[in-house]
Amino acid sequence: MLEQYGLTASFSGRVRGALLCRTEKGPVILREFHGSEKKLSMQQQLLEKMKEQNCLVDAYLRNREGVLVSRDKDSVPYTAQIWFEGRECDTRSENDILKSIRTLAQIHKIMQLPVEMDYAGRNLQEEYIRHNQEMKKIRRFIRKKGAVNSFEKDYLKSVEWFLQKGEEAAAMLETTDYKNLRQQSLQSGSICHGEYNQHNVLILGKNTAVTNFSHWSFDVQMADLYRFMRKILEKYSWDLHLAQKMLSAYDSVRPLSESEWQNLRVRFCYPEKYWKLANHYYTHNKAVISGKNVEKLRTLIHQKKQWEEFSKQCFRQ
Repeated sequence: MLEQYGLTASFSGRVRGALLCRTEKGPVILREFHGSEKKLSMQQQLLEKMKEQNCLVDAYLRNREGVLVSRDKDSVPYTAQIWFEGRECDTRSENDILKSIRTLAQIHKIMQLPVEMDYAGRNLQEEYIRHNQEMKKIRRFIRKKGAVNSFEKDYLKSVEWFLQKGEEAAAMLETTDYKNLRQQSLQSGSICHGEYNQHNVLILGKNTAVTNFSHWSFDVQMADLYRFMRKILEKYSWDLHLAQKMLSAYDSVRPLSESEWQNLRVRFCYPEKYWKLANHYYTHNKAVISGKNVEKLRTLIHQKKQWEEFSKQCFRQ
């Protein structure tokens, strides 16, 4: 494959579903391609814009024919991307966490393109209403068949409380400026990374690289900040002090507007992880439920008061 790019590898090895090659032009990742070439072309446009602004990102390489997608002898499509010699963000390190937050704020300032509505993120209000309906549907399903395993029993015991929180969050969106915030974000062509987490942030000494932009969309950028913060804070039992440091780190680079602050507050009031676990149960083999998912559900139930208190205290005006 590398010969299509005029490169040779001195070493290659598997990393996270891809092949890492050390070449004369530095590390390169080869990855099987499953997406839309039109969306990939826009992604490359974004990455090239970010590179021009001195961001370290995994931009794609064009092959000798000048295209982004190559095919092997079996016609399997592949892409080649610039890669970096670094380590993933360590979620046990506050320095790494805050560095990743500042990096997110920096790239958010640059991540804009003329909007294409085909790649717009979902309307959050519609999504919350749909997720609430799905939690009710799962409740009906388990009640009708009878709760047999630990997951089903724990779900029935806990669903009313979490569903109430979900309905409160959906109602809160009505009283905030979300509609205008989303409209402004789309008009300005604001882009979300879509999967900004510790695995996609590489620490390179004093510098930071960001990778895996394939889930990008035009959306309110608070979606990225919320997802990263939520995954970290779950590991820290909703530590208010750490959350405030993260918000301050972001705000010091890219100041948050009142509408964005409100939007973050609503996102943290929605039981997204609870819905996600319930939906995974419903859409997969219900006869085989992993002990890991039972444990995740119990952790959410155990932490529910901490989470509720966090969302009240962190965004108190």
